[in-house]
Amino acid sequence: MAKALTKSQLAAEIATKVEISKKQANLALETISALAYKHAKNTFTLPGLGKLVLVNRPSRQMTLQFGPKKGQVVTIPPKRVVKFRVSKAAKDAILGSK
Repeated sequence: MAKALTKSQLAAEIATKVEISKKQANLALETISALAYKHAKNTFTLPGLGKLVLVNRPSRQMTLQFGPKKGQVVTIPPKRVVKFRVSKAAKDAILGSK
């Protein structure tokens, strides 16, 4: 299995593809990241890849499986989590359409 691209490798790929400097490509990646952090509360969409959404998870009951408290039922409090939903186009491109 191939290793994931590092940030510098990704910037280099973008720079050669778009014919800009690596510094400009790195700035573009940082700008996209900053925008995603700022707008994730509403929903941030990367066209062709997917979207970042903020989800409210309700409280739930969980039975402990290990340790001295095994079998004890614990309530997990509600919380907000960030999820990335992959677009259908990205799924089809990666997995192949059915």
